[in-house]
Formats: sequence, structure tokens, C-alpha cells
Amino acid sequence: MFSISWRSFWRDESGQDLAEVCLITALIALIALGIFYRVSGGVQDLWSTANSALVNGNAPVNGGGLAHAPAKP
Repeated sequence: MFSISWRSFWRDESGQDLAEVCLITALIALIALGIFYRVSGGVQDLWSTANSALVNGNAPVNGGGLAHAPAKP
């Protein structure tokens, strides 16, 4: 009786599809994580450059005040 139950359990493939989908999903997630890790350094440099440009663009002028437009003729 036990051997019959064991054989039917061994041949049952009802959860195999779910296991395969989970493994493929995990593999895709790991690949995406690896790609994100490699690309993140370039994105970090891009944001640092943009931030530096914005900070330097907002620096005060040496006069300390607003620039005056020339008078209209």
C-alpha cells in the first residue's frame, strides 16, 4: 500500500508548472538586478554632473545684487 502511494506521489506533476514559473521569474529578477547594478554607476555620474551644473548656475554674482538691464534709448 505504501509503495502504491509513493509511486503515485512520485508521478504526480501538478505543481511542476508553478515551480518552473517561479524559477524562471527568479532568474529574470536576478538578471534585471545585475543590469541595474551595472547601469546605476552611470546614472549616478549623470545626476552628479547635472547637480553640479545647477549649483554652479545658481551661484551669486560677485556684485552681490541683481544685474540691472541697460536703459532703453
